[in-house]
Order: sequence, then C-alpha cells, then structure tokens
Amino acid sequence: MSKSKHIESWSPWILLVLTIALWQAICSAFNVSEFIFPSPARIWSQMVEFRGVIAGHAWRTFWVTMAGFGIAIVVGVLLGFLIGSSRLAYTAVYPLMTGFNALPKAAFVPILVVWFGIGVGPAILTAFLISFFPIMVNIATGLATLEPELEDVLRVLGAKRWDVLIKVGLPRSMPYFYGSLKVAITLAFVGTTVSEMTASNEGIGYLLISAGSAMQMGLAFAGLVVVGAMAMVMYELFSYVEKHTTAWAHRGSQNH
Repeated sequence: MSKSKHIESWSPWILLVLTIALWQAICSAFNVSEFIFPSPARIWSQMVEFRGVIAGHAWRTFWVTMAGFGIAIVVGVLLGFLIGSSRLAYTAVYPLMTGFNALPKAAFVPILVVWFGIGVGPAILTAFLISFFPIMVNIATGLATLEPELEDVLRVLGAKRWDVLIKVGLPRSMPYFYGSLKVAITLAFVGTTVSEMTASNEGIGYLLISAGSAMQMGLAFAGLVVVGAMAMVMYELFSYVEKHTTAWAHRGSQNH
C-alpha cells in the first residue's frame, strides 16, 4: 500500500482524534458548564459509570432497529423490483412513494402508539418507515436504467423479460442496493431513537429523555455517541460486504 493510500485509510481516525482534542480544548479553555455542553472527558466518565445501563438500552435499540431494517429490506426490494421492472408501475407508484417519503415519520409515532401501544411495535415500524424508501428507489433505479441496447441484444439471443431482469438487471442493481443499505441503516437508527423518545420506556431514545430531564448531559451525549457508533459499525459492515461482492463495479478496486 502506497503512503497516500495509507494516509487515506487512517484519515477518518485522525480527523476524529483532532475533533475530540479540539472539543476538549474549547471546553477546558472557556470553562464550559457540563450542564450546557459536556466535554469528551465528561462524556467518557459518564459512559464508564453508567456502562451497564447504557449497554442495556443500546442492545434494545440495536435489535429493534435491525428488526425494522430487516422488514425495510424485504419490502424495499420487492417494491423496487415491481417498480423498476414495469414502466407502468414506475409511472404510477413512484410519485406516490415520493410523496409518502416526504411526510415526517415522527408524526406517525402517536398514531402507531394508538394502534400498537407503547413498546417495540412503534419503534420497529418507525425504523421501517424511515428506511425502506432508499432501498426501494435504488433497486428500482438499477432496474429501470438497464441499457435498452443491452436488453435488445439479450432479446435477440432468446432471453425473455424475466431472464433479463433476474440474470442481468438484479446483478447490475447490486451496487445501488448496497449504497442504499448504507444510507438506510443510519436512517433506521434515527427512526428507532425518535420513536423511543416518545413511545417507549427502554432504548437509547428513552435514555436521552431521562438523562435530559435529570440534567445529566454527559449521559445524554454518551447515548448519542453509542447510537452513532452502532450506525458506523453497520455502515462499515455493508461497505466491507459491498467491496467483496461487487468489486467489478468499482473502478480500480482490485488495486486497493
């Protein structure tokens, strides 16, 4: 690996360390109150002190998010395949889905509470509602933008519409699919946390409300750090899988 590539691989960690150092320096230099904006040192001490509580709430948020995200993958892929494989479906359904996606998902939480009560139901569904759209759009785009010339050649060779979609369209959509997963998983954590803040007695969202009410801002920021860390881990996981399954779609990836 060349020196430039080595620096590039470490650049996110270097930037993170510099950001934390600057944050700590500002809090120390200006004597910022811990009740207003806690320093990284305070957040770390709160994370260590309440590690058991944070771990319990984090696990709850994680598995609820994964449940909603799993449903989003199934529904997103099926709807994306339907919309992308038919020009009529694309014209009829896509505008409606775009309008639905524009609705603030937090507004659905009170309705979901009425339907399913306080607990995991609203959190799972909120994670699903906020994350399925990117998956659907990217699958539909990958199929709908299949080159007409390529499709004509395959038809001449005897391939049917179904064969073109399954054997060419879906593999071609994989880079779009993995790209959508990396976006959708971060949105899923947002959906779960928002729902837990108003319709749950567990999870990181509930922890944020409880810590804020008790003026424990270090604990609240620790909860935010944990959510961000979980989202980053899942993002990197999908990036790793993408690089090892769709290397053909990335120019020069074989040389990395």
